[in-house]
Amino acid sequence: MPDKKTVIQKSPERRMTKPPAPKTTNIPESVRPATAVQSNATAAVPAPGPPDQFASFEAAMRLFHARQLKEARELFVQAAEGAERDVAQRARLHIAMCDRRLEQATVNLRSAEDYYNYGVALINLRNVAEARGHLEKALEISPAADHIHYALALAQALDGDMANAFLHLKRAIELEPRNRLIARQDADFAPLANQPPFDALIFPEKRSW
Repeated sequence: MPDKKTVIQKSPERRMTKPPAPKTTNIPESVRPATAVQSNATAAVPAPGPPDQFASFEAAMRLFHARQLKEARELFVQAAEGAERDVAQRARLHIAMCDRRLEQATVNLRSAEDYYNYGVALINLRNVAEARGHLEKALEISPAADHIHYALALAQALDGDMANAFLHLKRAIELEPRNRLIARQDADFAPLANQPPFDALIFPEKRSW
């Protein structure tokens, strides 16, 4: 007797069906959110800033303290045109200061003593290059002034021009022998006092030792 096959019917509730694929919706470009790639690309572009304005102001301040007023004023003008308001305002104030000092220098430096006093002040600030120019101008006006020869010799020595420094110090001593004693006590001439030819000029008595 043949075996009967038992047919087991599957319940329709347990039948597994594949879920339908989600429908894609086209989103217009104008409303799509920014992607991470776009954000990174935007962040890679540096924001514009005013580095030239700051650099111009800092360079101008260095020249201003060195009393190179014309050059400083030009850089202050550049800094005043920048976008940073605080820097621009400070630059404009310094432009006015430069103008006032330049005007004073032009008006007041008329005599040999004016140029001499200004030159000595520049030596004290160690602005020897500019000091030499003012002292040379003073010497043009008053070529027989021993104290101007002395100050010019000092400026030239500090500037490394030993040959001219010796000549002007020698002339200062010839015009006024007391300048030899002043040079002996001058700390700025101390490094040269024992070096030829300054040693024979400042300490001539040593030649007889």
